[in-house]
Amino acid sequence: MTTIRTPADETEARAIQDELRGRVVLDEPGPPAGTGLVTGVDVAYDDERDVVAAAAVVLDAATLAVVDEATAVGRVAFPYVPGLLAFREIPTVLAALESLTSDPGLVVCDGYGLAHPRRFGLATHLGVLTGLPVIGVAKNPFMFAYEQPGARRGDSSPLRADDGEEVGRALRTQEDVKPVFVSVGHRVDLATACAHTLRLAPDYRLPESTRRADSLCRRALREATA
Repeated sequence: MTTIRTPADETEARAIQDELRGRVVLDEPGPPAGTGLVTGVDVAYDDERDVVAAAAVVLDAATLAVVDEATAVGRVAFPYVPGLLAFREIPTVLAALESLTSDPGLVVCDGYGLAHPRRFGLATHLGVLTGLPVIGVAKNPFMFAYEQPGARRGDSSPLRADDGEEVGRALRTQEDVKPVFVSVGHRVDLATACAHTLRLAPDYRLPESTRRADSLCRRALREATA
């Protein structure tokens, strides 16, 4: 695992992103959907107390049964700056991942990978630091354009930057429900990332990995700030 570096300011944060971006691996397909283990990670904040809680929930990719889970609570170490959100979240997310007793397998972030202004969102940042295959599944398209995909489950359309580059996909996980926005993080290709997302979302818009990690980190935050 690469050493975590907490930047002193926005300029240093962007310099770290530029340095680490060159280590992103984009030429591996990643583990096939429905195989092995999948870990959802998410965070919750108490901004008044500068507290952040992270959760990591490991699922069996075939059955979606919970195999392992862990939480970590820390202090918010970096201010909120659009495009630099990972620096607020990663130290506590890494602490949660390191507390797991099982291998994480594929990691699913509630956020972005290449679908980021600097092509280095939370999923890419976390992948480079851990060496794990990571994807991002976000609730909104951030700053990228897309056409509505078809209404059926599994329909998708490209998520594009201003220059036309495809940085992810808008993916319909449930019929006639708003799409989610899938992007590659590290060591997974986009088709595989979308296939995992569909397998992880049999009943709801968001992947079960995200839903369970969201619930667990919120509970951990409540307990830490009670």
